[in-house]
Amino acid sequence: MKDAVGVIHGRFQMLHYGHMEYLLAGKERCERLIIGISNPDVTLVKFNGANPHRSAASSNPLSFFERYEMIRLALLEAGVPREEFDIVPFPINYPELLFNYVPRDAKFYMTIYDEWSEDKKRVLQELGCEGEVMWKRSNEEKEISGTEVRAAITAGEDWSHLVPKSVYEYVQANDLAQRIIALAEENQN
Repeated sequence: MKDAVGVIHGRFQMLHYGHMEYLLAGKERCERLIIGISNPDVTLVKFNGANPHRSAASSNPLSFFERYEMIRLALLEAGVPREEFDIVPFPINYPELLFNYVPRDAKFYMTIYDEWSEDKKRVLQELGCEGEVMWKRSNEEKEISGTEVRAAITAGEDWSHLVPKSVYEYVQANDLAQRIIALAEENQN
């Protein structure tokens, strides 16, 4: 039996096919999926020693709205009906704010890749959230990462095969690759 409401979260700092595996696995488990976007704005980014690169400006080049649009477009492209998902901010770095955006009684789905994933799991458990770990893999077992997509963009390599077609088209139509390149160059200086 499917859960009524599930919550899944991530930064989605370039939505890619690994994210789609995660999102669609979550959607299979519930009638309505709420997708939380962590680091929804620069004021909610916080350094975490378990995964320090996540707080760098070059690792967070896209706005909440841009990530919202990519997720929306990619899920529609994958055939998920619009009325079966919502997209909200998910300030995991400030757990006291989470229930302003997601329901307490939802099932919280996640995956475990590293210490940062374990930290997030602990935070949700401490809040009393019912959770389900969909899978546990090492970072080396990830087929793709947002870092890899951004690196391909920065290097001028083809990255269209790493993301859904709708995401590639959205990035191209909104000149987002130029911002990613500029932030990467700033980070090197």
